[in-house]
Amino acid sequence: MSRTLERVSLAIEMVAGGLLALITLTVVASATSRYLFSYPLPDAFDLSRLLMGAAVMWGLASVGFRGNHIKVDLLSEFLPPRLRRWVDSFAWTVLLGFTCLVAYRLAFPVMNAARSGEVTMELRLPLWPFFAVIWLGVVVSIVTVFTRLVLVATGRGNLDDFDPIEIPETKQD
Repeated sequence: MSRTLERVSLAIEMVAGGLLALITLTVVASATSRYLFSYPLPDAFDLSRLLMGAAVMWGLASVGFRGNHIKVDLLSEFLPPRLRRWVDSFAWTVLLGFTCLVAYRLAFPVMNAARSGEVTMELRLPLWPFFAVIWLGVVVSIVTVFTRLVLVATGRGNLDDFDPIEIPETKQD
C-alpha cells in the first residue's frame, strides 16, 4: 500500500512539475521573441496564468498527501500522542472540507466556460480545458487529503512526517 501511495504521489508531483516546466518555457520563449524579434508569443500571458493555476492546484494535491507544508503545531506539540492524533485528524478534516468546497465552486466555471465557448484573446483557444485541468488538480487533492486523513486517524501518519533539509557535509582537511 505504501509503495502504491508513493507512486501515485510521485505521478502527481510529475504533473505539477511538468506544468511548471511549461510555464517556464512559455515565459522564456515569449520574452526571448519579444526582445529579439519584437514579437511576443500570442497568448503567452493567458497561457502562463492558466498553467500557473493548474500547477498550484496539482501542487496542493502533492502537499495533501505528503503534508510538506508550513505548519504551526504549538498546541499539539505538548499534547499526549492520542490527543495529538485527534487534533491532527481534526485539522486534516477541516482541510478536506475546504478542498471539497473549492472543488465544488470550481466546477461551475469549468461548465460555464464549456457551455459559453469562452476562448483566449489572440489564439482563440477554448478556456474550459485549462479550467478542467485546474479543477482536476483540486479533485486529486480531495483524494490525497482524504488519504492523509485516514493515515493520521489510524495512527499510520502524523504531521511530523516531513523531508528534512539536507545540509551537505564539508570536508575538513
